Amino acid sequence: MARPRAIDRATILDAAEQVVLRDGAARLTLDAVAIVAGISKASVIYDYKTKQALIQAVVERWITVWRDRLDEAATRYKDCDNPRLRARIDVARNYNAEEDGAVVFQLCSAMTQDEQLRQTMNEGFRVELSKSLSLAKDPDKALLALLAIEGMSILQMFGAVDWRPEQREKILSGIEQLITED
Repeated sequence: MARPRAIDRATILDAAEQVVLRDGAARLTLDAVAIVAGISKASVIYDYKTKQALIQAVVERWITVWRDRLDEAATRYKDCDNPRLRARIDVARNYNAEEDGAVVFQLCSAMTQDEQLRQTMNEGFRVELSKSLSLAKDPDKALLALLAIEGMSILQMFGAVDWRPEQREKILSGIEQLITED
């Protein structure tokens, strides 16, 4: 009979995110994650054999969290035009650059080095793009709106722009108007 797990994967992934925030993705090590999690390195290796596997798991979890937020927001718009895009606008309205963007920003540097990681991120975006456009009343306007939302979010995530709340709301309202006009 197998022994029950004493350490869950979420604890290890939380620790990995803390290390990424503190030291950057390039300095993420299995040792550092073990120390932050308060477990042995062997426990980390049991679930994630390599640094790449650990980073991949962090990225996959972020994609899942992002999709879950969109799915939850989309339920509020199930009877409206462009439900997925309206949900994306809601998620953008509630975006916290310090909490949400910092880890993703650090992981972007790891993406440049890892083809599998790029494929995971790209596939996540392609799935969301396809879903958003397939549910859109006007796919051309929907594409413009989605690109505007993503552009705004990426600029903020990379620290190129720090939108004040009223600026962010004005931009998002303009994008929303684009997809609600007839």
